[in-house]
Amino acid sequence: MEIREPKRVDFKVKYRFLSIDEGGRESGPPYNNYRSDWLYEGDDIQKSGLSMIWPFFENKGGEFINDEIKVPNKGIARMFILIPESRVNTHQQRIKIGVKGHFMEGSKKVAEAEVIEIVDLHADEI
Repeated sequence: MEIREPKRVDFKVKYRFLSIDEGGRESGPPYNNYRSDWLYEGDDIQKSGLSMIWPFFENKGGEFINDEIKVPNKGIARMFILIPESRVNTHQQRIKIGVKGHFMEGSKKVAEAEVIEIVDLHADEI
C-alpha cells in the first residue's frame, strides 16, 4: 500500500519511540501509515485533551517514506494538523522550534518529539 504524502506540512519534529521499559509500544515502532495524536509536554491530558496532529515519517535521506514499512525508532517526521480551527486557534500560538511533545495512543505516551522546523504552520490554508 502506498502512503500519500500530506497535502501540507505544518512543522517537523525529531522523534524517538519509547522502549518497552519506558512504557512504549510493545510491538516496537509502527508502520508508516501510523496515526497517533499529539500531547504537548507538560499538559494534563485530562484538562487539555489530545490534538489530532499526524506524523508522516522521513527516511535518513530526508525523503518522505511512501511505503507501508516499519519506521525507524528515531528520526524526523513531518507533522500535519487535521483540524483547521485548532491550527489557527491553538497550534499557531503554541508550536515553536524547541517545543516538546509526545505521540500518543489514547492516554499512553509512545514517543517523545521536539519541534525542529516550522514549515507551513502560518501559511494560509493549502
